[in-house]
Amino acid sequence: MLKNLGKYIFMIELGFKYIKKFKRTYFHPFISYKPAYTRLSHDRQAYSNSVLEFLNIEVKVIGEIPKEDKKLYAINHRSLLDIIVMEHIFSRHSKNGVWIAKEELFRAFYGDFFKYSGCISVDVENGKGLIKFFKQLKKTLLKVDDLNIYIFPEGERYKKQGIKNFQNGAAKIARANNLDIVPVFINDTLESVFRHAPYKDTKIVEVHIGNLVEHHSIESDYIKFMNEAKGK
Repeated sequence: MLKNLGKYIFMIELGFKYIKKFKRTYFHPFISYKPAYTRLSHDRQAYSNSVLEFLNIEVKVIGEIPKEDKKLYAINHRSLLDIIVMEHIFSRHSKNGVWIAKEELFRAFYGDFFKYSGCISVDVENGKGLIKFFKQLKKTLLKVDDLNIYIFPEGERYKKQGIKNFQNGAAKIARANNLDIVPVFINDTLESVFRHAPYKDTKIVEVHIGNLVEHHSIESDYIKFMNEAKGK
């Protein structure tokens, strides 16, 4: 019980410290888009690295992160650790990026973390909201030439085996902005990993990076990649 309480206290206290950092960048009157997203990405990564160090979790990457930027990373979603693990990987490759998140997450307890760290919200139930989202994303990609897009195509956490059917958002974003898609498979149930953390002996989790896939076949190509990663 105390073990679980301790990690939540650590993450929440650290999170509020970083929200203050995010706000200094978010509300800075003179900073332009590119340096702002670079700074916000760096701060998200620093937060994530601190959490993984506290939990004593290491990440083994199988495959190659593309050297080029302006890619869409399509990632399976099992746990709140998914973002933290991915930000750690991006820190190791000096990647800047933005997470796409549902509007409802920005109103949750941890909503300020999403809002002020540079994430872009989307209201999937609102037609005008979707138009606004696509305009904002296109504008951001035009202004930030090294920005990457991070998204969970399933749209929500999926705790069963395999993946949930993809929503169409990832494919639409990739098509509308001419982005190559990088499939990413986190080969662990991170919900269970997080539940048993922090670890006395280092816990290693595996993340597989696949070859680029096309927007029109994203789900079928992802499933093929995932099965290969799992040795099926």
